[in-house]
Amino acid sequence: MRHRVAGKKLGRKTAHRLMMFRNMVTSLLDKERIQTTVDRAKAVRPIAEKIITLGKRESLHARRQAAAFVKDPAVVAKLFATLAPRFATRPGGYTRIIKLGNRPGDGAQKAIIELVGSEYQPKEKAKKSKAKKSEAAPAADDEKK
Repeated sequence: MRHRVAGKKLGRKTAHRLMMFRNMVTSLLDKERIQTTVDRAKAVRPIAEKIITLGKRESLHARRQAAAFVKDPAVVAKLFATLAPRFATRPGGYTRIIKLGNRPGDGAQKAIIELVGSEYQPKEKAKKSKAKKSEAAPAADDEKK
């Protein structure tokens, strides 16, 4: 019977599961967007939101609590310097889960978990023109002489 048992084990022992959550929260706060399975995303979401709420408190105690869970000091600094002010007026709901479909290998449901306000913006590729190359080539030849 599973009466009053919260959370899923995700096929891992306790220590492995907790380290996986710590790594995922650290990556989420660092990159602001990670791709994982739906079950993992749903398990990481409340942990990540609690860490962001710690960042909003801006006290030494909150900073130490965040540093105890997130092991990368640069990510802790980013949490308190940039992420906490971004979510200062927001009362919760800092993350979003977007379902992507099934993984080809084993059929697991994939999802993206991202911080609200860090929507995907594709990078524009620089277009190369032939005119610029021909203009740059004589200049390089003059330098060689």
